[in-house]
Amino acid sequence: MTITPFRIDVPQATLDDLQRRLTEARLPAPLPGDGWDTGVPVSWLSELVGYWRDDYDWRKAEQRLNEFPQYTTEIDGQRIHFLHIRSAEPDALPLLLTHGWPGSFVEFVDLIGPLTNPVAYGGTAADAFHVVIPSLPGFGFSTPIASEGWTTDRIGRAWAELMNRLGYQRYGVQGGDIGGAVSPEVARADRERVVGVHVNGGPALPPFPLPDDELATLTPLEQDRIARVGAFMQEEFGYIAIQSTRPQALAYGLVDSPVGQLAWIMDKFREWTHPRATLPDQLINRDTLLTNVMIYWLTASAGSAAYVGYAQGGAWGAALENSGVPTAAIVFAHDVGIRRYAERENTIVRWTDVDRGGHFAALEEPDLLLADVREFFAGLR
Repeated sequence: MTITPFRIDVPQATLDDLQRRLTEARLPAPLPGDGWDTGVPVSWLSELVGYWRDDYDWRKAEQRLNEFPQYTTEIDGQRIHFLHIRSAEPDALPLLLTHGWPGSFVEFVDLIGPLTNPVAYGGTAADAFHVVIPSLPGFGFSTPIASEGWTTDRIGRAWAELMNRLGYQRYGVQGGDIGGAVSPEVARADRERVVGVHVNGGPALPPFPLPDDELATLTPLEQDRIARVGAFMQEEFGYIAIQSTRPQALAYGLVDSPVGQLAWIMDKFREWTHPRATLPDQLINRDTLLTNVMIYWLTASAGSAAYVGYAQGGAWGAALENSGVPTAAIVFAHDVGIRRYAERENTIVRWTDVDRGGHFAALEEPDLLLADVREFFAGLR
């Protein structure tokens, strides 16, 4: 039950080693065309590596992250790192935010101020939240991974225990990617205390493939989302196949090569941000992208994050129990959530389709995400 204050303090020797590795990095020769279809282009990545080596300031990022109270605790045998920022507003609602892969708690840093101190960011005192942001088991400072079996439902139970330890009797949950799967599981584990579930991307994946007669009943927007699921399975599923079957083999390369770790993560930021044709560092601040990569690099967590993120053991679209907790989804342009399928196992009371934005909602469209969270929970306080 012990909760221990935590502060990020990376040894200078670790940063010196990173500098050496970036300076001496051996990049591959470009493949014909040097385009994104075969992976991150050498021409683009080499420039980003140069920026990381010569201009990026980890100490500045570290100081920024340490502005927020951080802690560790052990739950179910696993070290869990989390941020806990209490609002000055006495009636603030606790809100648990869960990141995904290849993200980290860094995704939510710029939302902490608007959530905890809404008056300073154009909101009202009634919009205030106490904010809890855990790092998923096996991710970042929630390492090393202590045991197998960290499925989304087990993480959901751990998050319920975390909120219990913090003394919260009523709270909301929010997340995307893995966090979008974990958040409904928190409600299933703690339905008496979770007042609402908010996800970006949809709380459930649509079944795939669909028979033609069922596909014909979908709206054009829904048919487009199913088509993009099919394209993903055909063109992008390889990383899941590797991470869910051989995460340790992959880890040897990524924890030893900062350029390898950078490329592996940037490939997904390019594919999953919107619009896809726009380079990821034109949509998300370059320093933020690198700070997220640094969390993986500094904790050597590429293997354990892959292991937890994609070794879930569940079937695509497998039905789950409906917690009965009111649930909202905001689905951005890149996402593939479909309401009729999400309603099979979630009590959907709010569904918002947006024609812009990608998978990393808190980084790409923070204002839209913040507004949707505020509006949804306004009626549940």
